[in-house]
Amino acid sequence: MTTVTLSAKYQVVIPQAVREEMSLTPGEQFRVFRHGDRVEPAPVRPMTALRGSLPALDTDFSRDEDRS
Repeated sequence: MTTVTLSAKYQVVIPQAVREEMSLTPGEQFRVFRHGDRVEPAPVRPMTALRGSLPALDTDFSRDEDRS
């Protein structure tokens, strides 16, 4: 586990190994979530990046009949 330090400007540097593993790039945006006493940054990814991430999800369904 890597430890980082909050700067005087409230900035945190993401360690190089993590940036490379996650293919993070300069200027990338993050959403920040608070979970109790934890802070979790999550990169904002386009919806197309999620394609295929849930291979076991059954996408076959039938719509209800039109009830008009």
